[in-house]
Amino acid sequence: MPQREIVFGHSPDADDAFMFYALAKGHVTIPGYEIGHHMVDIESLNKLADIGEIPVTAISAAHYPAVADKYRIMSCGASVGRNYGPVVVSKKPMREKELLGKVIGVPGEFTTSWLLYRIFAPPYAEAKFYNFDEVGPAVKSGEVDAGILLHEGQILYEQQGFHGVLDLGKRWYEKTGLPIPLGLDLVNRNLGDELSQKVADALKASIVYAHAHEDDALDYALGFGRGIDREDGRKFVRMYVNEDTVDLGEEGVEALETLFRMAAQRGIIEEAPDVELVQAK
Repeated sequence: MPQREIVFGHSPDADDAFMFYALAKGHVTIPGYEIGHHMVDIESLNKLADIGEIPVTAISAAHYPAVADKYRIMSCGASVGRNYGPVVVSKKPMREKELLGKVIGVPGEFTTSWLLYRIFAPPYAEAKFYNFDEVGPAVKSGEVDAGILLHEGQILYEQQGFHGVLDLGKRWYEKTGLPIPLGLDLVNRNLGDELSQKVADALKASIVYAHAHEDDALDYALGFGRGIDREDGRKFVRMYVNEDTVDLGEEGVEALETLFRMAAQRGIIEEAPDVELVQAK
């Protein structure tokens, strides 16, 4: 009897690839199911989640209010920063207050980075939306005055010739004292409780396996790392595949509730959704 397939949507970024290494290589399985991987950038996954057809998917935490009717949050798999996160950069030195009225390059309309910018940064004149890897070139060419960098750009922007203007993760921590949940992994409500639990348990096991076999998982992950060298890749993966990724915990839930509440208070979203977890064992 052929096995049914469960498709996991995730980005090809090194941190996501690291988390899914054991699932991709068969070190962790879900009995009775084959595991498929749909690998696209996070903004594409945000848009796919709107349709609600993908069974398991990563999304930007900021986009959860729009899809809460279709998905539940897994307690594992979150990309969480503690006093670090997306960075606003410019071509020439710029103070934060000089962002007022500027044109900003944004790596996706539904990203958590863009939500954080609207919460904390001065009002902007115009937002221009790009694929995340196009923001740096747009800043460098002068097409935008400043841009928000994600992924490896957060730790390599000085090497790339940019100047840091505002670290949105640090600003969040200064204001809240909480970690910042940037990405989440969700399970579709139509899978039901039993299968949702199996999925969450498998993802947690995959993350734990990757930590226990870091070099092998890193070799796999860096195949998606856009040329980043091994130790920079290791640093980046450790930043975003951490204890919070294994289990959000009470602090992570509080952070999500705080993020959604702040967004609602500023009129960015209509109302804050309930944070409903599938708790991995």
